Amino acid sequence: MSTYRPLHDGWTLHQAGGDISGVPATVPGCVHTDLLAAGLIEDPYLDDNENRLTWIGRSAWEYETVFDWHDDGHQRADLVCEGLDTVAVVELNGVEVASTANQHRSYRFPVRELLREGENTLRIRFASPVAYAEARRAELGERPGAYEAPYQFIRKMACNFGWDWGPAVVTSGIWRPIGLESWNGARLASVRPLVSGDGRVEVHVTVERATDAPLTLTAQVAGVAAETVLAPGEREAVLAVGVPDPRLWWPRGYGAQDRYELIVRLSGQDGEAGEDTWTGLIGFRDVRLDRTGDAFTVVVNDVPVFVRGVNWIPDDCFPARITRERLAERFGQAVGAGVNLLRVWGGGLYESEDFYDLADELGLLVWQDFPFACAAYPEEEPFTAEVEAEARENVIRLAWRPSLALWCGNNEVLEGHADWGWREGLGDRTWGAGFFHGLLPAVVAELDPTRPYWPGSPYSGDPDLPPNDPARGTLHIWDVWNREDYTRYGDYRARFVAEFGFQGPPVHATLRAAVSGELAADAPLVLHHQKAQEGNAKLLRGLGEHLPAPRAYDDWHYLTQLNQARAVAYGIERFRAQAPYCAGTIVWQLNDCWPVTSWSAVDGAGRRKPLWYALRRVYDDRLLAVADGAVAVINDGPCPWAGELELLRLGLDGDPLAKETAAVEVAPRSVVVIPLPDPVAVPGDPTAELLVARLGDRRAISFFAEDTQVTFPEAVHDAHAEVVEGGYQVTVTARTLLRELALFPDRLDPAASVNDMLVTLLPGESATFHIATRRQLDPAALTSSPVLRCVNEVRP
Repeated sequence: MSTYRPLHDGWTLHQAGGDISGVPATVPGCVHTDLLAAGLIEDPYLDDNENRLTWIGRSAWEYETVFDWHDDGHQRADLVCEGLDTVAVVELNGVEVASTANQHRSYRFPVRELLREGENTLRIRFASPVAYAEARRAELGERPGAYEAPYQFIRKMACNFGWDWGPAVVTSGIWRPIGLESWNGARLASVRPLVSGDGRVEVHVTVERATDAPLTLTAQVAGVAAETVLAPGEREAVLAVGVPDPRLWWPRGYGAQDRYELIVRLSGQDGEAGEDTWTGLIGFRDVRLDRTGDAFTVVVNDVPVFVRGVNWIPDDCFPARITRERLAERFGQAVGAGVNLLRVWGGGLYESEDFYDLADELGLLVWQDFPFACAAYPEEEPFTAEVEAEARENVIRLAWRPSLALWCGNNEVLEGHADWGWREGLGDRTWGAGFFHGLLPAVVAELDPTRPYWPGSPYSGDPDLPPNDPARGTLHIWDVWNREDYTRYGDYRARFVAEFGFQGPPVHATLRAAVSGELAADAPLVLHHQKAQEGNAKLLRGLGEHLPAPRAYDDWHYLTQLNQARAVAYGIERFRAQAPYCAGTIVWQLNDCWPVTSWSAVDGAGRRKPLWYALRRVYDDRLLAVADGAVAVINDGPCPWAGELELLRLGLDGDPLAKETAAVEVAPRSVVVIPLPDPVAVPGDPTAELLVARLGDRRAISFFAEDTQVTFPEAVHDAHAEVVEGGYQVTVTARTLLRELALFPDRLDPAASVNDMLVTLLPGESATFHIATRRQLDPAALTSSPVLRCVNEVRP
């Protein structure tokens, strides 16, 4: 029987060759969080403190702890490092054990002969990751990338060096658990179950042995077991288990997430080896890509899935702070917004076990990028060996996860090489093609043939084709944010949109907490929390003719948040209406890693932006989308949707001007497009009329002109707030049309949240909002600006 002892206590941090010494260190953790806890640095997330902390990434650091050890009779003892960030030398009792240079993999070092009775000293020296990457760049030659930082020359989370939504806080530290594992005879070195939807499980097992005695391996699931004996010297085996008529694992919205416990045991004969056990909750399912006619359709258990996805970035620049509870909150926000897939973006990490376990539990498909993003990567040794080692480890680690739907080689590297002017500067230098078209697909084919591999995103399916072709494979759309009005989304006929998005500022309470000075769109500290090139100018340009120009901070904050929500919703509606030709959208992005103006739906403090509420509407199973003279009736649910579609042309005062009806029946997982009859499609005065489409309890409201041309009446309403259990209930009754009504209770209580927003009310209609808060709030403040907002209160 093996024993595991965490080595998380008693650590101190020292700056090599510097003035900082003896700082208490938290393990798992990193230098930044240790210095912050000791009061030696200001919070890098606040104001522009980040600018004064770049020295941390340019320094070398040492972690040291002393622990007691006593001989417990085990033959072997291994130092198990689940994550070292990044360029490290490990010493035990003054003897160098190993050196590392890869954040994306774990390490196991045999140290039994180095351990002493009583006190033992463990020291881990971290070189400057910035200096290391710069040295590799000087050695191998410059490679182009999206940013000046040399992140492609080190196997480390790329966005740690700064991104257009993230700060440059280049970390070092013991970022995942570390401990001693002692064992006798043999241990399970790796367990790789390959699971099929027909109930078959092939369990590929590798053992490490310290004995030549025969070993027994068993695998059991759902009462069915298989057994084999490893003869002396044998280290590998495959156990096949078949479960008759298994209950399948399905993505959320398509069925239940049934999982079965798989138990793999290793034991010796006659007590000559200890016992080792691996357990995991597997799900029976099949996944493939349908590429018929250049399509890109995710198919689970032979059922095509329309992907309603979001891109995922690391939820904190300091990943050791991300708990299972925090991930559960983010995943709950994703599920609440109708999401069925998370794309783990290539500038981040292979995520934690908690991440994939929650995805398995909730039925969230996972698209896993290998960690390469937006740069040309060198393929020279030892870089290639490190890439292979991390890929093999993580493919084995994740191959049995039912939520994992796709391995993807990289983010935007193929596009960069083809379209960003890299080739001339690269010459004959390597840039990663060998990884994406050779090494990585070979590793996946060998270790995880149960799911597809895709070389990169965007990608059209062939190295000789333009990678970002809407008609083939996966598409990234960034001309909208960078140059075009968001109505440009309507010009695309896309197979699968894997990235697109629009910026908006974080929730007011988040920005207020992060910025100590003036809150204004152009205030220096506010601009520091905007990392996109010309980001604020693009925010204002993006308002276009859609919304009035803001006069002050409160209007800027509301209108740019609203415009973000509208832009993304506009794109999703049009792409969903193209189903099944278009087989999915993955919005950039769900989350943030710090308080920043960005493309996220949930800001860096975990607060939901207006975009989140828009996603919940347009990612619903049932959606009415008015566009291009028609109504798309979108039914992505498991049951037919039938009824009478009511189409009304109204004046802004709510008076009916024309009415049409049509009987519709939409099969499950399908779309029906209903052309608008002329009486409702053609307004008498586009600036003074609107269109309402209703089917059952779903409604869509569309205006014939942009908001800046519509002759909105002055916003008049009755609003009443009353105390209810858990907070307040706010009821708003419209006396005139109220366009995009929203409540922002965080302005009164940073912890307060609202259940709904972006509601348009016709005259005489009412809406009730529920405010969750533990504080006593001023009812008058809850029912007036800037807490209660609508578009037609904003006057030019």
